[in-house]
Amino acid sequence: MNKVLMMLFATMMFLFTACDSKDKDIEKLQADNPNTHVVEVVDHSNASNYTYMKVKENDNEYWIAVPQMAVENGDILFYTKSMEMKNFHSESLNKTFDSVLFVDDISKTPHSTSGKMSHPNVQLTKENVKVEPLKDGYTIAKLFDGKESLAGKKVKVKGKVVKYNTGIMNRNWIHIQDGTAGKDGYDLLVTSTNPAQVGQTIIAEGTVVLDKDFGAGYKYSLLLENAEVEVSSNPVPNKN
Repeated sequence: MNKVLMMLFATMMFLFTACDSKDKDIEKLQADNPNTHVVEVVDHSNASNYTYMKVKENDNEYWIAVPQMAVENGDILFYTKSMEMKNFHSESLNKTFDSVLFVDDISKTPHSTSGKMSHPNVQLTKENVKVEPLKDGYTIAKLFDGKESLAGKKVKVKGKVVKYNTGIMNRNWIHIQDGTAGKDGYDLLVTSTNPAQVGQTIIAEGTVVLDKDFGAGYKYSLLLENAEVEVSSNPVPNKN
């Protein structure tokens, strides 16, 4: 009986020591990355294109959603950018979250030790693309340069999809570029209920909206809302 008790005691001490060591590791990571959220995965579920995770940050537990990734409970993750959705219903999980953060830059390694925090609305890298403009439409450069006179109007634009997020706020978020650049930007956000894929060239027809603020620092000086999206071409498969 005494041997059993001693084994139980040793096991409990091992677990306590391991947990204490992990907590100290997390504290050090937080200290080394002051502008980064350092979280531990408590629970997770994959659904559609997203992985939903309950995470622990300090003594606070909350839900985040990230593009689907392989993760295990107990993993330590890092992020700097997120957008909160309240009373969000996931049809795939058949679950309504009181609050969930859609995280844009989840990582299993620290983002930076520079102490500088990335802003959610830093534009995506300008890609080396060249898209033939529409005869009855606009280039992205002309949209940005003429945005004041185009506000509220319905326009067409053709571009390559460089980033795509689906099912946020009941719409798909499509970033396109066409190789042109106005004085205020070269990356155009299109929101639509139509699907798209990164690498596709699409034609989007929607309403020009200026100075849209979605909260959590997500502000756009120009976007195309409620767009109808038509796929013009798909990416050429890699033959290698």
